[in-house]
Order: sequence, then C-alpha cells, then structure tokens
Amino acid sequence: MSEIVTNSKARRDYHILDTVEAGLVLRGTEVKSLRAGRGQINDAFARVDAKGQVFLYNTHIEEYSYGNIHNHDPKSCRKLLLHKSEIRWLQEQTTVKRHSLIPLTLYWKNRKVKVALAVAKGKAEYDKRETIKERESDRELRRATMRHVK
Repeated sequence: MSEIVTNSKARRDYHILDTVEAGLVLRGTEVKSLRAGRGQINDAFARVDAKGQVFLYNTHIEEYSYGNIHNHDPKSCRKLLLHKSEIRWLQEQTTVKRHSLIPLTLYWKNRKVKVALAVAKGKAEYDKRETIKERESDRELRRATMRHVK
C-alpha cells in the first residue's frame, strides 16, 4: 500500500469514528495523473445518493499533461465501489446519526486506486483547541524525557 494523496484537514476537523476501504472508478488519464502525484482531497467528501450509490465530490485530479481532447474533468464527481451492506451502513450513519463521509487517503493496492473513507463527526472549535493543547503537552513531555535520558 503506497499513499498517493492524504487529507491533512480530516483528523484536525473531524472525530474519526470508523473507516471503510472503497474502490474508485477512474478514467485512464486520471490514473496517469495520480501516478504523477497530481491530486488533492483536502476539501473532498462523499455522499450516498437516492439510488444507493456512493460518490466522491470535490476531489481534484489535475488534467494529464500529455492527454488529448479526451482528457478528464479535474473536479468531476467520482463513483466509489462498495458492497451493498457497506452502502446501507454508510447511508444509516449519514442520515440517522448525521455523520460525514470524509476521504482520508488515496492509495495504491494491487495496482488499483483505493480510498480510505472515514465516517466522521465534525469537531467544534473548542475541540480543535483541546486537541492542539493535548498535542503540545505531549510534545513537551517527550522533550523533557529526552533531555533526562541523555
């Protein structure tokens, strides 16, 4: 598993409750562009539509530089491949429990592009500050223990 793109905002802005691996339907030029590392998922989210299909929105995959007139649209929504039971579970999480579906990473698995999709709950502003305080205190504690170890 080698990562292509990570969502740096996901863990800062959301409480990650659970993750699901999903396949991603891509065109040839999109795959070539991702191989070159030209993608971004910082503002991306997923949604289950009325037909029971899951789509990924706001994923930016740059146009392939050597592509022709059949190049892809960089901001188009992309279909996610999941089992029916997983889709039902995701739909329940988003409609009944009001959670969000946020992509954490795009990565290669057996020459296919996969998405680590998180079921997440948005953090309030004070939660974000609390997380920063905890991280800074842990960092200070590690620094202090490193000084005493030497």
